[in-house]
Order: sequence, then C-alpha cells, then structure tokens
Amino acid sequence: MNDVKEMLPLTEAFYYILIVLYTEPSHGYGIMQDTEKRSGGRVKLGAGTLYTALNTLLGKGLIEQYPVPEGADSRRKMYAITENGKQVVEAEIARLEELLNVGRQALITKKG
Repeated sequence: MNDVKEMLPLTEAFYYILIVLYTEPSHGYGIMQDTEKRSGGRVKLGAGTLYTALNTLLGKGLIEQYPVPEGADSRRKMYAITENGKQVVEAEIARLEELLNVGRQALITKKG
C-alpha cells in the first residue's frame, strides 16, 4: 500500500465506516445503524452513500468482504477492516488529535 498519510484526510463517511468495522465485521445496514448511534444521530449514511463508500474502501484495500456467518442471510454482504485500514484510521485519529491540540492551544494563547 502507498504511504498511509496519502489516504488522509478521510471523509466523514469513510471515517465512520472504518471505525464501525474496527471493532467487528458488519453488514451494510449494521454499519448505517452503528454510525448513526456513534454520532448521536448527527451522521446518517444513506444507502447510496454507504455502498459507494464501501466500494471505494474495498478498491483501496482498506476493507474486505467477510464470510457470512453460518445460518445468516447469505444475500447480506459482510465487511471487515483490513490491517491497512486499521493503519489508516489510526493515522486519521492522530491527525485529528493534532488539529484539536493546535486549536486548543490557540484558544489558550488568545485568552492569555
């Protein structure tokens, strides 16, 4: 894979999809529900946005299709984050932390 930082910044949709899949594999509808829950209802991924993003993330090697568990609906596709995907989301979190730290420092300096 190319340098992880070349994949940054992530769109909000990509970020939430990767975060959801970081904890466990999921199917599309589960990703939509978990994203809405994790964002406190602020982010609602529509089906078109979700499946376009999933196809892009698959193409970039950040996620992969995951075997459907025994007894589950075989028409439902499951997705899992790859090691490359984990590296990218970890780099994005570090990038966002830097932005927050710089912003907070600017606020403290201005007040002082």
